[in-house]
Amino acid sequence: QVQLVESGGGLVQAGGSLRLSCAASGSIFSLIAIEIMGWYRQAPGKQRELVAVLTNGGTVNSADSVKGRFTISRDYAKKAVYLQMNSLKPEDTAVYFCAATRDPMVVDYWGQGTQVTVSS
Repeated sequence: QVQLVESGGGLVQAGGSLRLSCAASGSIFSLIAIEIMGWYRQAPGKQRELVAVLTNGGTVNSADSVKGRFTISRDYAKKAVYLQMNSLKPEDTAVYFCAATRDPMVVDYWGQGTQVTVSS
């Protein structure tokens, strides 16, 4: 099993920046098997959606709505993933979830979520 712990959410004005962090821990065999880490978000009344994910090979998949504003990065040695969010907009307001998986088709592990609120 793998546990994911997020940090870095909060309240920011439109145009501001936040940096989210997520650290993975658990059994060494489960951690080694992780291929993809990244971020999803869920706004009130909406479905959870992909924000950005990054594979072990360095491939990034991100939502069009965040391209040019959000940057995902990983520390492979620490089993951590980060999301630098710049030029934040009110529509970015959501609970952001860290995710880790072996398979791109389904997420194996979820963090507890961290709230990001962008005021206009």
